[in-house]
Amino acid sequence: MSTPVLTLHPATGNAAATTWVIQPDNSACLQGKTTVPGDKSISHRVLMLGALASGETTIQGLLLGEDPRSTAHCFRALGAQISELNTNQVQVQGIGLGQLQEPSDILEAGNSGTTLRLMLGILAAHPDRLFTVTGDASLRSRPMVE
Repeated sequence: MSTPVLTLHPATGNAAATTWVIQPDNSACLQGKTTVPGDKSISHRVLMLGALASGETTIQGLLLGEDPRSTAHCFRALGAQISELNTNQVQVQGIGLGQLQEPSDILEAGNSGTTLRLMLGILAAHPDRLFTVTGDASLRSRPMVE
């Protein structure tokens, strides 16, 4: 059995492009390792992807702040096991795509619009479960549609 191949190339064919395409071969799973600078946007997404993956995800260089903490808090309540957040290393034990658990309480996004907006899309893929999501007064006053 051959090792899966992951090809990373600029979307436009320009080596200076900022958009990249990940193209796996025809194997059954996608796996790999990449290093990118930590920022808030990436920190949210890597926590969410780790929670949705089956198995363990190791994150290094996570940007700490209240917004990524809100994301981690919500996904813990949905069944993912996420270690204490720090910049050195965070372990996420994902529960698998479509396997989020119905939480026992309201999901609290704090003041994080990114947590709320991205999480709502993910939760919509679980139609057989009930979720209630809220945020602080500032977040509740902001529009959620564009």
